[in-house]
Amino acid sequence: MSTAMPRGVVVTGDPLPGSGTVLTPQALDFVASLHREFGARRRARLAARAERQRRLDAGERPDFLAATQAVRDDASWQVRIVPADLQRRHVEITGPTDARMLINALNSGADVFMADFEDANAPTWSNMVQGQANLGAAIERTLTFRTPDKEYRIVDDPAVLMVRPRGWHLAEKHVTVDGESVSASLFDFGLYAFHNTGRLLQRGTAPYFYLPKLESHLEARLWNDVIARAQERLGVPVGTYRVTVLVETILAAFEMDEILYELRDHITGLNAGRWDYMFSVIKKFRARPDFHFPDRAQVSMTAPFMRAYTELLVRTCHRRGAHAMGGMAAFIPSRRDAVVNATALARVREDKEREVTDGFDGTWVAHPDLVAVARDVFHAALGERPHQKHRLREDVRVTAGELADFRIPGGSVSEAGVLTNVRVGLQYLEAWLRGSGAVAIANLMEDVATAEICRAQLWQWVRRGAPLAGGGTVDAGLVQRALEGEIAQIRAGMAPDDFAASRYERAAAILQRLVASEEFDEFLTLVAYDELE
Repeated sequence: MSTAMPRGVVVTGDPLPGSGTVLTPQALDFVASLHREFGARRRARLAARAERQRRLDAGERPDFLAATQAVRDDASWQVRIVPADLQRRHVEITGPTDARMLINALNSGADVFMADFEDANAPTWSNMVQGQANLGAAIERTLTFRTPDKEYRIVDDPAVLMVRPRGWHLAEKHVTVDGESVSASLFDFGLYAFHNTGRLLQRGTAPYFYLPKLESHLEARLWNDVIARAQERLGVPVGTYRVTVLVETILAAFEMDEILYELRDHITGLNAGRWDYMFSVIKKFRARPDFHFPDRAQVSMTAPFMRAYTELLVRTCHRRGAHAMGGMAAFIPSRRDAVVNATALARVREDKEREVTDGFDGTWVAHPDLVAVARDVFHAALGERPHQKHRLREDVRVTAGELADFRIPGGSVSEAGVLTNVRVGLQYLEAWLRGSGAVAIANLMEDVATAEICRAQLWQWVRRGAPLAGGGTVDAGLVQRALEGEIAQIRAGMAPDDFAASRYERAAAILQRLVASEEFDEFLTLVAYDELE
């Protein structure tokens, strides 16, 4: 493929179905131009993350920024008016970009489908290239998927499409620009924008994005400048592209006003990315000797620090005319166990009722069968109103101390919690190494974010010698025994050839490394990416 490539661009990934339409010289030149212009700033922002982590490790406590006080105090500014097709976002469904998922999600009855190149996706070369091809075909309404029993096609009035590119920290190893691996963010964003801006505008919509893993308003400024340059090069006005930012890091929670301000010409809202938020808390405050979380199931959205974060998000968004989007309902309904379904659906309904009562304008689900539950909750509260941004939540007053007080009253660590984290981390990593980024485990949709929580908790518990509810403490030996027992059980339940063909042993080695490492690895995807293909 390199013979037709633009200057300085090398594609090392194998030719695939869809490569010819996705990896055109013109599209790759567009991506390369963004990488050349913004690559140094991206690297500077990643270096700033590392420097901030060193300060946190030394005892710094996060606070609202003194330098941007004027932005927060100025009540006069708001974000640009939200486009008509993004006004109503009561229910958003998320998932990877394979053809079947795309069609089912667009046909699900949700208001929005977020097609995910990030946490619900394993970034194999095939997934990245075919995913871009599938998105183009979906926009053109030519995407189909066939099984022996059924042909899947997109309905006439599908969900509005949004796309989540990978975060700033990731690179796409199969494409280099001037000898450097291209930013995965710019690769995903650039290819989608280049190929689909005209297609989407012809259909009365536009390129819409979810931006993940931001840690500061300066990272938001970088995204805004990328978006502005892309619009300029493709000949569309400022404000054509729209984004929603996932507030899924603890540091971003202290800069929500500033993030909205930096992206004010392009942003439509903020989303409470609950799972990554929990992971971020563990990661950023890993050096605090007085802090460890209890079992994952005990860190709920009603925990005081999570309530502070979500209520502040609603207040901040509505004050600025932006949507406040709620978090994920990860339950996967069972077609075999009505009792499990009834109990879990009641919890989903309760969670969504809490969100709409708090003032959220919409929410996320992971499975089409949950769309109706979430839609009914928001319809009961809002009727035909597309949102409730008129609820300014001026009663909310959140301090820096409340955002950073991670105590969970009555929380504890159990051996069952250790085993659950080992099991989920192992099973997810094995599937991810095979190219699946969204994995149903025990009736929950697990993705990178939940796997990150599992391995981060295990690391934290071992480092803290966390006391167990039944006596004893968590140590490396306990985790190792749990991991060996899980592998033995999996091996016993599989044919030898099937086990040998699986990625369980590699997944176990990666998980063991992540938990045993003296230094905390920032992202498991950075550790495991070279193992992916």
